[in-house]
Parts: sequence; structure tokens; C-alpha cells
Amino acid sequence: MDFAPNDVQRQIREQIARLCRDFDDNYWRTQDESAAFPEDFYRAVATSGWLGVAMPESCGGAGLGISEAAVMMRAIAESGAGMAGASSVHMNIFGLQPVVAFGTPDQQARMLPPIVRGEEKACFAVTEPETGLDTTRIKTKAVREGDHYLVSGQKIWISTAQVASRVMLLARTTPLDAVKRRTDGLSLFYTPIDRAKVEIRAIRKLGRHAVDSNMMFFDGMRVPAADRIGEEGEGFRYILHGFNPERILIAAEAVGIGFAALARAAQYAKTRVVFGRPIGMNQGIQHPLARCWMELEAANLMVMKAADLYDRGMECGAEANAAKYLAGEACFAACETAVMTHGGMGYSSEYHVERYLRESLIPRIAPISPQMILNYIGERILGLPKSY
Repeated sequence: MDFAPNDVQRQIREQIARLCRDFDDNYWRTQDESAAFPEDFYRAVATSGWLGVAMPESCGGAGLGISEAAVMMRAIAESGAGMAGASSVHMNIFGLQPVVAFGTPDQQARMLPPIVRGEEKACFAVTEPETGLDTTRIKTKAVREGDHYLVSGQKIWISTAQVASRVMLLARTTPLDAVKRRTDGLSLFYTPIDRAKVEIRAIRKLGRHAVDSNMMFFDGMRVPAADRIGEEGEGFRYILHGFNPERILIAAEAVGIGFAALARAAQYAKTRVVFGRPIGMNQGIQHPLARCWMELEAANLMVMKAADLYDRGMECGAEANAAKYLAGEACFAACETAVMTHGGMGYSSEYHVERYLRESLIPRIAPISPQMILNYIGERILGLPKSY
């Protein structure tokens, strides 16, 4: 088993690192303070062709896999961009995997090239206020009327909805009490956002201010039947093709943030002199940082294992969830340790690690909580009774 990145992955990491040099920590601090979407960074990624890293070549993409996308997203986060930089582009990378897997040739030709070229931005609308992770109980409904559907309902924690032109939307087309299995009766759509029929409210939050999070209220938004992905009622099965890549890529981003924080902490520990010696000489500083390095490296191995399984068309639910859990915890530990290594200056925005710490909570919480991942592993892998 070869754990070393291949030539393509090494080239991706080098090229992304080169692109990100024009967007340093000070740039991301400014974006965070102004809460402005990083349009120039997004445009640079699009112009360089990276939005299509995991899209088919027939649609203008690079035809590579989630493994290569994971390398890319880690490199973006590790550059200092953190979740702000990663979140500005990652929906366009993982979110349309259901179109890649289940869309018709016409849909792929119509929907994917504008995303690859950066002409359109997408958001991913699944979660609802009253259902959380209990996706089969979502209440947003899509009612068929001739050649279109009318969508009504609420969604929450929808990233980039303020700037997106299209939405990947999961809605119930058959009432829950009329289906045999709870996973039946859900349909998936990828369609333009009609802002005359959708109210979008920004959510004030702790970090990642440069990329908006929102509530969306649909009031009879018209969706063409031609924008439904796959068969009606099979949307839950299709959306899983977005869930696993999402977990893998967010895990890769978490690893990147953790290593960014670790690098800053190590540099500070080498140059900060107290009592006549660098604080990095003290084992009380060295050992926590060393432990963080090991935890991040271990998490990255699971990230790449999950990505490799996905790219080979193999079952990867356990690995994708485990990668997200391990990376989220390792990232948070590294960022917390980086702040503590800086002492009082870690609380200052001047050294950036406080921003990393705020953003490290995102991959720890979303898109699935660490407790739900533990439930999943306990039930699906260890065969324990379902606890919820």
C-alpha cells in the first residue's frame, strides 16, 4: 500500500499553493472583518480551471476524483484561507456530484459547464430547522403541476445562498405517511433561485464571516420538471452521492486548517523568548504540538482512504464519516493548542490563530455532529442497537 501522493496530486498541491500566495492571511482577515465574499479569490480559482477538478472532461472539467479534490481543498485551507476560502468554492466541487452520477446527458451539458467556468454559483439546501439531521422527515414539499413543481418550505444553514444563482434542493414529493420507507418520496432538484419566491435571511455567526450562512423560505417557487435529477421519489439515494464527498472534503479542509495553525504555533514557539530561552525548548510547549501533528497526519490518512474508496466506486460511508470525525477533532485540538502556544497574543487577530480556532468549529459541527458519527459507527460497523 502506497501512502505517498502521486505525481498529479503533488502538482495540484504545488499549483494551488502558488495560486494562494496572492491571498495571504491578511487578505483573509480583511475578508473576515468586512464579511465580504472573496470574489477575487473565487474568480482566480475558476479562471485557473480548479472548480472543475472533479467534473467530467466532457463538461469542461479535469475528470479527476475526490482524492485530487481533497488534496486541493486541504491546500486551500492550509494556505491560511481556512474555511472561508474553502467554503467559497467547495460546494461547486462536491455539491453537483449527484448530477455527475445521475443527471441525463442534457442536464450535465446544461448544468455543469457554467459551474466549471465560474459563471454560476450553487448552494446546497437540505437541512431544515425542525428536522436537523433527520433528513427523511424534511417538510419542504414540491407539488407537481404539469411540467413543473411548486416548492414551499424552509431550509437552514445554507452556505453562499446570498451569492448563489442556483440551488441543489431536496424536497418531499410524496407525503411521509404515504410511503413504505421513510427514505422514499424525496426528490432532488438543481434549479435557478427565483428570489421573488424565496426569502433569504443571513445568520449572524461566530466565524467564517466572509461566506454567508442563511435561512431560506420558499413560497411556491416554480421548478421545471426538467430540473429534477433522476427519478421522482429517489432523491434521498441520490443525495448520498453528495454527502460522502462533502464529508471527505470538509475533513481535508479541517486537516489543512490544523496544519496552518500548527505551522504558526511552531514558528512562534521558535522565536518567542521568555526567561532567556525560546518557549519551544519547553516540553510543555513541544509535546502538545507534536501530538497535534500526529493526530492531523492520522486523520489525513483516513481522508485519503475514504476518497480513494469513493473514486473506485466502493462503499465508503464509514470511512467518510470517520475521516470527518477524526479531522474535525484533530483540527480543533491543533487550533486550540496554537492559541495557547501564543499565550495572550493568541487572542489577538494579529497572529491569525484566533480566526483559525473560530473556523475550526465548523468542520467539527457540520455537516454532521461528532455524536451522530459515533452513533453511525456503533450501529453500522459494530452492530450495536440503534440509539435514536
